[in-house]
Amino acid sequence: MGTNQLPPDEGGDHILPVDLKAALEERYLAYALSTIMHRALPDVRDGLKPVHRRIIHAMSEMGIRPNSAFKKCARIVGDVIGKFHPHGDQSVYDALVRLAQDFSQRYPVVDGQGNFGNIDGDSAAAYRYTEARMTDVAALLLEGIDQDAVDFRPTYNEEDDEPTVLPGAFPNLLANGATGIAVGMATSIPPHNAHELCDAALHLIKNPGATVEELFADPAHPERGGIEGPDFPTGGVIVESRASMLETYRTGRGGFRVRAKWEIEDLGRGGYQIIVTQIPFQVQKSRLIEKIAELLIARRLPLLEDVRDESAEDVRLVLVPKSRTVDATLLMESLFKLTELESRIPLNMNVLSQGKVPKVMALNEVLSEWLAHRKDVLVRRSKFRLAAIDRRLEILGGLLIAYLNLDEVIRIIREEDEPKPVMIAKWDLTDNQAEAILNMRLRNLRKLEEFEIRKEHDALSAEKAEIESLLASNDKQWQTVAWEIGEVKKKYAKATELGRRRTVFSDAPSADVEAIQQAMIEKEPITVVISEKGWIRALKGHISDTSALTFKEGDALKVAFPAQTTDKILLVTTGGKVYTLGGDKLPGGRGHGEPLRIIVDMENDQDVLTAFVHDASRKLLLVSTAGNGFIVPEGEVVANTRKGKQVMNVGMPDEAKLVVPVSGDHLAVVGENRKLVVFPLAQIPEMTRGKGVRLQRYKDGGISDVKCFAIADGLTWADSAGRTFTKTKDELVEWLGDRATAGRLVPKGFPRSGKFSG
Repeated sequence: MGTNQLPPDEGGDHILPVDLKAALEERYLAYALSTIMHRALPDVRDGLKPVHRRIIHAMSEMGIRPNSAFKKCARIVGDVIGKFHPHGDQSVYDALVRLAQDFSQRYPVVDGQGNFGNIDGDSAAAYRYTEARMTDVAALLLEGIDQDAVDFRPTYNEEDDEPTVLPGAFPNLLANGATGIAVGMATSIPPHNAHELCDAALHLIKNPGATVEELFADPAHPERGGIEGPDFPTGGVIVESRASMLETYRTGRGGFRVRAKWEIEDLGRGGYQIIVTQIPFQVQKSRLIEKIAELLIARRLPLLEDVRDESAEDVRLVLVPKSRTVDATLLMESLFKLTELESRIPLNMNVLSQGKVPKVMALNEVLSEWLAHRKDVLVRRSKFRLAAIDRRLEILGGLLIAYLNLDEVIRIIREEDEPKPVMIAKWDLTDNQAEAILNMRLRNLRKLEEFEIRKEHDALSAEKAEIESLLASNDKQWQTVAWEIGEVKKKYAKATELGRRRTVFSDAPSADVEAIQQAMIEKEPITVVISEKGWIRALKGHISDTSALTFKEGDALKVAFPAQTTDKILLVTTGGKVYTLGGDKLPGGRGHGEPLRIIVDMENDQDVLTAFVHDASRKLLLVSTAGNGFIVPEGEVVANTRKGKQVMNVGMPDEAKLVVPVSGDHLAVVGENRKLVVFPLAQIPEMTRGKGVRLQRYKDGGISDVKCFAIADGLTWADSAGRTFTKTKDELVEWLGDRATAGRLVPKGFPRSGKFSG
């Protein structure tokens, strides 16, 4: 065998060192570009991704037109993956199925026969069972493709050619919408109404600099037309403000809140049920019902009794309320909050501009690019037709010469060995003309034929003049584009079944947020128990005797009070912070509950001061150890986050000590030095947050207790034996004073504990 089989370079292995970062960047960029350009983003001109474009082109090549017979989807998919799209057959078939679903596409591009799936999320039958053909929309997208309207490029194996973009006589990008996830970017365009898009496009032709506001329909001028907003195949109600929609279309990014359409069906005798007739776009009906049923079982929908699906061809979901007294709007608002009966449809107008550059566009830019493409297609088709007319006129000119010299032509053909050069020389004919004369049939030698040829020659000459004047005038080109768009508008007008607007607009009813929250919680009595060491639990029912409660070793009861699951529980800490807990979200009564520090973000050096049921109509007096205090409306202290709300500003060693509901008109303050002062409540400021003002002055020590009371009723307290004492207004004279004074020693009989409650 010898050494001649060794590689050159003394056996070097030809390994080149490459920087890993550079290699990865280069490969990832190549992948990203191919995904963005050739897979995920639609072209702004025809609104199609490559797979959809190839499906339509393959059907066109197979001769499957809207008026032809249906063909098996297996044949179509086979052609698409064999000639144009070397990817998985299932992915191509899925794309084909979606083009045929009238609940996915606002204007289906494919007319399907067989099982193409349904709104419940069931998949289509296999492609060997289903059949398809084009719809008129697909025919419009292809219009003029055989007249050099668009560029073609070789397919992946260079055996065939495929269009880089379709002529797109239909405003497909916005009419049918698109979704796609590329690399580092995504697109999401909801469907729109073709009639409105044509109106906006016509307005843009007249006013090329029109803003998004001008293309938008104005309720004050309905005759002008324009885009009102998305129009989903499944209908629904858009509850988005006009200003918000304008901003979305202006920036090319945003979203729309879409709700199910519902009505109340009267059952007589005051009973009713709610019927949902349209659900939001791209929501699977079966999944939606499952979710409502799950919430029912989890008792998250206390106003709802039952849900039933009575759909046939149309959607019909029946929602049965718990009782005839249930407010239907409140019930629906709680469902909109918890289920996909309300969903947000995003808009991200990220498309390929000129088929090359990914870009987020505004509404007017998208329509302008489509119109520029339509004009380009018109010019290319016109030039193609002009070239065809020129070729035909050349041949007709030659035939007319032949008719004028018929006998001589026959003689030359009969006698000459090579008649073609002789004829060319004799009458100065072109090669094409001579060929046409030689190919003439004998039956065409009638006198009538000459008349027909003259007629055709005149008609073509007139058409040629028209096309030349069209190509010479920018205005005429735009007029023609406008006429074409006008024809599409007529075909898909709102007066037609396919063209009528399905999605309506409405303002979301301004229901009380509190009421909705309540409607989503089953109302049940509970007893909230908090221990000294900060463990919390909620026992079912109202328990008056708390002596039977058990706690961990070394722990004891701090506070227990009755509440409802629909209540908000306010928790005040020694650090002056207030936390809000939902009565329905508290840990159950089994065991010792859970530590509060797991539920809320409490600082380690702070403890629970007190807890109570929130009552928005009350005001609270907050007092610190050092004797500072202020009044705060209870509605101002609610915080819906784990972090809580800092209400009283205190710094160690000072701490929040007392929280008292405000009542009456005077305040009695007693210090640890057993001095009492009474002054009007009006002297204490009302704030939402702060340190407060001094209530009583001390040399040392701090506050012991406070009590709000009405001076007319007198000040009462109870001693440790449970006896009650009352001091009338006159008897309190020596303790009446102003805020921040030292006060005088408490009257006889005042409890030793220094508390008003004994």
